[in-house]
Amino acid sequence: MTINESQDEIIEEFSELTDWMDRYAYIIDLGNTLPEYPEADKTPAHLIEGCQSRVWINAKRDDNGHIHFEADSDAMIVKGIASLLLKVLNDHTPTEVLEADLYFIDKIGLSAHLSPTRSNGLLAMVKQIKNYARAFKALEGV
Repeated sequence: MTINESQDEIIEEFSELTDWMDRYAYIIDLGNTLPEYPEADKTPAHLIEGCQSRVWINAKRDDNGHIHFEADSDAMIVKGIASLLLKVLNDHTPTEVLEADLYFIDKIGLSAHLSPTRSNGLLAMVKQIKNYARAFKALEGV
């Protein structure tokens, strides 16, 4: 599935939820579907700066050059937001991740319904994901 197809799927899922309490519950449920994040990776190197809660994101590149992200948070909503980002960006090439226009965030109304500190956290997560993609892209030429 392409990045845009994943985003469109998320937009459709959220269009069926008209109440923001239902949307928050759905985001929390999505966070609960994330695979267990290894305790050994809960290090300062993987901790996202700029988030109100603690968020860890790690990335690995497979033999085909696709990036696989892992994430966790000590806050349920933030963990769900991380899950949305991973649903869209996981298992794509560094170039695809770097060129992704994450329009789903505005289309589902997420940015309008987050507190300023959570919005900063979302931006910090996106920035870190793109930093991983940049680093892996740089390794392609080596």
